Amino acid sequence: MDRIWSEEYKIQKWLQVEIAILNAWAQIGKIPQEVVQEVREKASVDLKRMREIEDQVGHDVIAFVKTATENLSKNARRFFHYGATSYDVVDTALSLLLRESSEVIIGEIRSTLALLWQKALQFKYTPMMGRTHGMFAEPITLGFKFALWFTEMKRNLERMEEAKGVVSFGKVSGAVGVFGNSSPEVEEIALKELGLKPAPVSTQVLQRDRHAQYMFALAVLASSLEKFATEIRNLQRSNIEELEEPFGEGQRGSSAMPHKRNPIVCERICSLARVIRGYLLPALENIPLWGERDLTNSAGERVILPDATILTHYILVKFQDLLKGLVVFEERMKENIEKTLGTWASENLMLRLIDKGLTRDEAYDLVQRLSFRAMEGGRHLRDIVLEDKRTRELLSPGEIEKCFDLDEHLRWIDHIFRRAGIEDESQDIHSS
Repeated sequence: MDRIWSEEYKIQKWLQVEIAILNAWAQIGKIPQEVVQEVREKASVDLKRMREIEDQVGHDVIAFVKTATENLSKNARRFFHYGATSYDVVDTALSLLLRESSEVIIGEIRSTLALLWQKALQFKYTPMMGRTHGMFAEPITLGFKFALWFTEMKRNLERMEEAKGVVSFGKVSGAVGVFGNSSPEVEEIALKELGLKPAPVSTQVLQRDRHAQYMFALAVLASSLEKFATEIRNLQRSNIEELEEPFGEGQRGSSAMPHKRNPIVCERICSLARVIRGYLLPALENIPLWGERDLTNSAGERVILPDATILTHYILVKFQDLLKGLVVFEERMKENIEKTLGTWASENLMLRLIDKGLTRDEAYDLVQRLSFRAMEGGRHLRDIVLEDKRTRELLSPGEIEKCFDLDEHLRWIDHIFRRAGIEDESQDIHSS
């Protein structure tokens, strides 16, 4: 990803676009074909030389054109950048960079999906406590949590693929987009060579809603990764201790406290996700440009597009490393379920009492009172219920026992996995 967003690679793409435009003019007979051949063979750009010229002329594309043509014949120099405006080159080349970056990101999303798929199946039936508001709620399975993340990453994949399509457009339509000194035919030939589609309507630039959609896809993806990392951080807390991010041999967690094993990778993902989201705002603000263009988008894009893409790629890779080495404490998960003293079954118990004729308020008040008694007394709710006269009048011991059946509570896990598209390890992740 660093290579894609390097200055050298960007200039290569500028030159690639210039050659495609030249070749289009040659195909319609406007310039000699030997000019195209000469440019392909001899045109090159030395970045140091280009910067020297840019210091003089104050314009990067003019400096690029001057540098690229220094080794060309006079005849070839005549036609280089013929009929093109700066952003025919810059914006079209940017589309090439965004498309290539999208492909890298999409590849990493697929790799992340494959890991989540594996984790979901591995821990499909591993029970753990679900939590709402940070408090014990009802049991889920660890595989269910990974399945949730898997389906969210599938949506991120769809968003990224759509964003790739939206940015895979170019323009060679001139200074204000009406082909005053070019032609749609030249544009179509040039962009076909580059593998891009012509924007149906453009001004001097491609419209920035395209780039904002690309940034939005990155921002949502980063937010998902922050969500996953935050959950792992929470489950690594000293009073929970159900998951732990990898901690390498020789690694140290604190300069002062040798016992510490801090979730630093998760925290790094969360920190950088906030930066990526922050870059979305200027991308949105770049959409309203004056007239057929102004430069208010340009300087900011040179920061936000490379940075957001590189950072998103980085935290995707780090999250994959985290998943690969994730430590799971299954016994601790069982202990935390036991710590609820069976109060996780309160809703099931309430519903069974409703089935026996109590109103919802009556059943709720009764189960709440018994649950509080269990928690305050440190006794299992099942035992409290079995001792309660009113409950025993309505439910048999067998019916009460069934309310606390964990397997029964988790009976729809297979169905949920089928809906998520996670059915067996042989299925091709790329087709899901």
